[in-house]
Amino acid sequence: MKSRKGILGAIVVAILAFLVYVNRDRIHFDWKTFLIQLRLIRWRYVAAATAIIYFTYTVRALRWSIFLSSTKRVSPLTLLGPQFIGFTAVALFGRLADLTRPYLVARRVNLPLSSQVAVYTIERMFDLGAAAAIFSAALLFAPPGLPHREVFIRSGEISVAGTAFIAFFAVLIRAVGGVIASSIRVTLSGLSKPLADGVADKILEFRAGLNAIASARDFLFIAILSLSMWGLIGLAYVETLHAFVATPELATLSYSRTMLLMGASIGGSLLQLPIVGWFTQIAVTAAAMHAFYGAPIEAATACGAILLFVTFLSIIPTGLLFARLEHFNLKSVAAESSEAPNAPTS
Repeated sequence: MKSRKGILGAIVVAILAFLVYVNRDRIHFDWKTFLIQLRLIRWRYVAAATAIIYFTYTVRALRWSIFLSSTKRVSPLTLLGPQFIGFTAVALFGRLADLTRPYLVARRVNLPLSSQVAVYTIERMFDLGAAAAIFSAALLFAPPGLPHREVFIRSGEISVAGTAFIAFFAVLIRAVGGVIASSIRVTLSGLSKPLADGVADKILEFRAGLNAIASARDFLFIAILSLSMWGLIGLAYVETLHAFVATPELATLSYSRTMLLMGASIGGSLLQLPIVGWFTQIAVTAAAMHAFYGAPIEAATACGAILLFVTFLSIIPTGLLFARLEHFNLKSVAAESSEAPNAPTS
């Protein structure tokens, strides 16, 4: 596993280095302007954005406690540490450490890991649905004179369609998930039994996560929390962009126009690699700001770096502190969580 990660990282670095070398004559980047942009930042906006992101972790802990309520009553404060440590593991080790949170929660509340992987799966669904709903609403109400308005509207329409599909899929799995899993297992077994079992198990885990929602009231509360959380994440993006007061293309952006950047940033983070992914994430967000808003590439790159810190890396000191207080070796926990997704915990 470790060797595969190292090989993949080396390949990505080599590809990036090759692309930079091939395009070296086309890249016009003024480092002096980049540093000036960083010096002119209004740091109180960055601090406000970071505080907002930290608050969303408490919302995540509260939401997870509601998911657990049908099985065990757990205080949201009990789950705050696993949120901090889990997101720190992802920041340092990439998306392969995504199961650190359910792994730590399972250990903390003495429940099987499989049950918390199911909760994690349904949490991801609510995240995707809430982000899509916020994204859609903001873009569909974009003002008539907005540059590239057709791109914004089309993105909003696609996002609405995606949200509707997610809702339909969730209802279908909740109603007949067992039948669907059995049918897929039989259909795909001739092609590949491991593939058939894996897909069927994922569907069953997803249904188990849906079954963790005990009532319509809990569902509504979770939906409100999810929408509120992603609305706050969007606000953190706006605050960060407005910190670049020397760049009008960024400092004057409205909430709705920021949504395209948030969408690009989320897409760029889906295949996050350790360390290398930080730079690809900056490149993705910088390219989006340059293309969508016409921001100078130096300002866009500086803003991409600050956005990465605010939304992704700022949690690292707190996560490391919690890991130390709770006597966890972060690297070991991340490795254990990725290698034993179906192991029971005690």
